[in-house]
Amino acid sequence: MTEPNLTDDLPRVDLDFTEQPPIPPEGIARANELMASGRLFRYGETGSQELDVAQLEIEFAGLVGRRYCVAFNSCGASLAAALMAAGVTAGAPVLMNAFTLAPVPGAIAHAGGEPVFVGVTTDYRIDLDDLRSTAERSGARFLMLSYMRGHIPDMHQLMDVAGELNLTVIEDCAHTMGAGWAGQPTGTFGSVGCFSTQTFKHVNSGEGGLLVTDDDDIAARAILLSGSYMLYGQHGLVPSDEVFERHRYTTPNLSMRMSALAASVARPQLGLLAERAGIWNDRYKRLAELLDADPHIRVPERPGDEQYVASSIQFSVDGLSEKLMTTWVDVAASHGVQVKWFGRPEPVGFTSRFDHWRYANEQSLQTTSQVLRGLCDMRIPLAMTPDDCEAIAEVITGAIAGVTGKLE
Repeated sequence: MTEPNLTDDLPRVDLDFTEQPPIPPEGIARANELMASGRLFRYGETGSQELDVAQLEIEFAGLVGRRYCVAFNSCGASLAAALMAAGVTAGAPVLMNAFTLAPVPGAIAHAGGEPVFVGVTTDYRIDLDDLRSTAERSGARFLMLSYMRGHIPDMHQLMDVAGELNLTVIEDCAHTMGAGWAGQPTGTFGSVGCFSTQTFKHVNSGEGGLLVTDDDDIAARAILLSGSYMLYGQHGLVPSDEVFERHRYTTPNLSMRMSALAASVARPQLGLLAERAGIWNDRYKRLAELLDADPHIRVPERPGDEQYVASSIQFSVDGLSEKLMTTWVDVAASHGVQVKWFGRPEPVGFTSRFDHWRYANEQSLQTTSQVLRGLCDMRIPLAMTPDDCEAIAEVITGAIAGVTGKLE
């Protein structure tokens, strides 16, 4: 059969899906000051000579309403430190939802734990029934809860289940800075919350992670793990010396602290979170409405208590073969629309799934595999306009119509 031309009549979207807004002027000015001074290290031997990371810790803890914040050089580092600080030991099973990205099981491996995957529902959230059965089967006492791409489960139900199972909850909030459930910020439900300041997240420092907690001992261990040496007093928020005395001889220094430069460019962006969330959510709602109108596409409904910050959109295209999925995604790309598809047999770019992580014990999750088979993911850059939304939806729906109408 001759391959049809699937590109007729579809618009071309001239938008860089990875484009980021510029760093605020005050962040650029402070970074230049630091470079001119040469004082880029995180501590000073004769006193605190670099206050940027400490100030970021104070400001972010206040933003989310936690007593302590510890800044790391990546969110993955903060997740690993959170697990170690919370008591994960070598070989300990750690539950995690199977729909997430590679740094999450990587953090569990970094901490010496064993990833144990928990299934997800068709709306991309952790399956609480599977959480119960998997926790009981594995004997796990820790849950790394990933709000993958900003999808937040019913946190009241989840924490009730965690309480029943005696689970310590670590929240992976890489995609939920500024988001919450029923008025409570993510990162404040479990024992620890970890946020990202990687370039593609809500605050851009290039790379970085922010660990928040109310627990004195977890905070002290996290500070020591981050690489404080015995200069932990130079952190922005610290427990008492008595708490550090319990841990400073038994906690390794893993040299994972955030740099002064990263903190200097992140700090002025905290005040922009609400404005950015408004833009992202407006574009998300437009795209969701346009895409969900197509009979081949399903965009899960967002619960009323979920205060999301949608810097990306996910949707499912079910019932198409691997060939047809590959074809329409390629057609969309040829028109400037970059869609990531979790059903590809091999990992591509940032996109991989639980059966690709072969350092973890092999596990069969049939329902989750079916969900991921048709799951698509697309960034929403802040530069995206309402007109872009219309054109993007036209390309996606037109590409799908092309393959379903001409190739099946």
